[in-house]
Amino acid sequence: MNAVAAPARESEAYESGDRFFIGGRWVAPAAPVAIEVVDPSTERPFARVAGGNAADVDAAVAAAREAFATYSRSSREERLALLERILAVYRRRAGELAAVLSREMGVALSFAKAMQVVLGARHIEAAIDVLKSYPFERPEGTMLVRKEPIGVCGLITPWNWPLNQIACKVAPALAAGCTVVLKPSELSPFNALVFARVMEEADTPPGVFNLVNGTGDAVGAAMSSHPDIDMISLTGSTRAGVLVAKAAADTVKRVTLELGGKSANILLPDADFGVAVVKGVAAGFRNCGQSCSAPTRMLVPVERLDEVEALAKAAAESLVVGEPRAEATQLGPLANAAQFRKVAALIQAGIDEGAKLVAGGPGRPAGLASGFYVRPTVFSRVRPDMRIAREEIFGPVLSVIPYRDEEEAIAIANGTVYGLAGYVQSRDLEHARRVAKRLRAGQVHINYPEWSPFAAFGGFKQSGNGREYGVAGLEEYLETQTILGHST
Repeated sequence: MNAVAAPARESEAYESGDRFFIGGRWVAPAAPVAIEVVDPSTERPFARVAGGNAADVDAAVAAAREAFATYSRSSREERLALLERILAVYRRRAGELAAVLSREMGVALSFAKAMQVVLGARHIEAAIDVLKSYPFERPEGTMLVRKEPIGVCGLITPWNWPLNQIACKVAPALAAGCTVVLKPSELSPFNALVFARVMEEADTPPGVFNLVNGTGDAVGAAMSSHPDIDMISLTGSTRAGVLVAKAAADTVKRVTLELGGKSANILLPDADFGVAVVKGVAAGFRNCGQSCSAPTRMLVPVERLDEVEALAKAAAESLVVGEPRAEATQLGPLANAAQFRKVAALIQAGIDEGAKLVAGGPGRPAGLASGFYVRPTVFSRVRPDMRIAREEIFGPVLSVIPYRDEEEAIAIANGTVYGLAGYVQSRDLEHARRVAKRLRAGQVHINYPEWSPFAAFGGFKQSGNGREYGVAGLEEYLETQTILGHST
């Protein structure tokens, strides 16, 4: 298979790794700490990025605070013009962004181009569309209700969908009139440095967008507890969300959290199983299964279990796992060593606890002796109390769970500490909606609908709080002011 060459400009991101973007300038860290970034396909470091500390956070927050005084008073038209410029530059750099993502997190280059980069652009487009008509002021009788930007926002983004989460936070924050300090994951930081180049090239006013790289312990904690940050928005693990919320409590700042998931996919008896199972496997394994909303529990009628196993096995075994930049590759390696070890341990746990291994299993796929590659794996006859049914695996591992009737299916679906997403498959839309309404999940997908950057996204229970995307996402960055009174 022929590998696709990365564009020449890819190296610019790596050359920026020793600096942060603060106050409209590329600046050196206060006390440089080098963090090696590993290519998941080779397991070898290929570049380094500087890690920051509390002093770097202080500098970024000060720049954002200074810029907020002016930018918060900018007009709708000025913010629209800025977002349009950002979108135009982002589109021009799409190839560079895809190449960097594929290198640092192992995602198939074809998927990076078609999904990872494209979804980031669509969030910027959605912020523009919402901003054009959003009513920042409205009269209610003798009252005037206003929406004001909340202030300086600390944004902490993950390694699995980096650009998607950067764009879905930065774009609405800027649309609202906020200024931001971004801390991307130190495991996949270079796409964020390219994004900072986008912001620079789009003539973003100095201090409106700032970036500090580093670890959660050194940079994330300093941001969460910082008295001059008015809001923290984090996408990450439930453990990280708890730590951020605790650190933020003393300053009573707003905290929005998009955390883990263990989403159920209920196949009702009247579903088209030939379509529902195949698409369910694809949805669960998209991005190598590293998606918080992935439908990793497939709930099926017990009498259809043999049929589902055959369909799921064929679907999983048809997926091409390989070098990320090869044209035929559908799934690259997992993004990092820690995830590779975790997924391997949970696959073994599924075997040890007695689940039926239908496809995949321990070890790398044939022909791949190194790299964080795993075999697309399907377990069946899974009990709800098994670890693979309870824990977020974050890899291409599907648990097929039988149910006896609809009530049991709903109970199994809701029997988790998570509540990010749910899925229902049925030929009867109204029936599917009745089931969907009983799921304790922030977003429910019926018959694999098209993704939308306007559909409010966020979770119940330990999947977090707050919402992203569309109008709901914009409003997370706004405060409400009510003015009462009348003329004398």
